[in-house]
Amino acid sequence: MNIQITSRKFRAKDSLKDYIKEEIKRLERYNDKIMDVSVVLSFTHFTDSIKTVEMTLKVPGKIISVSTESEEFEKSVSGAIEKSIRQLKKIKTMRIARKKS
Repeated sequence: MNIQITSRKFRAKDSLKDYIKEEIKRLERYNDKIMDVSVVLSFTHFTDSIKTVEMTLKVPGKIISVSTESEEFEKSVSGAIEKSIRQLKKIKTMRIARKKS
């Protein structure tokens, strides 16, 4: 699995990058055929400095795209991971149902 982390208009700390990689490894439990993961980190200064995480997963036959916002990058990453897990579970149940019929 290839993991690409991009930060827009700031430099992400190594501790944040390590946290993101550890969280992404959790996804392998739900689908071990994930090919690429692209994570884009950004934040806005205008209002309460909202941190945004956009995550794109490439699975054979599907592309999963998720985006979350919060006041901390860790919360945003966790939210994006949870949304991705839900979508991966849905894909898996659809695949199993298709094989049974």
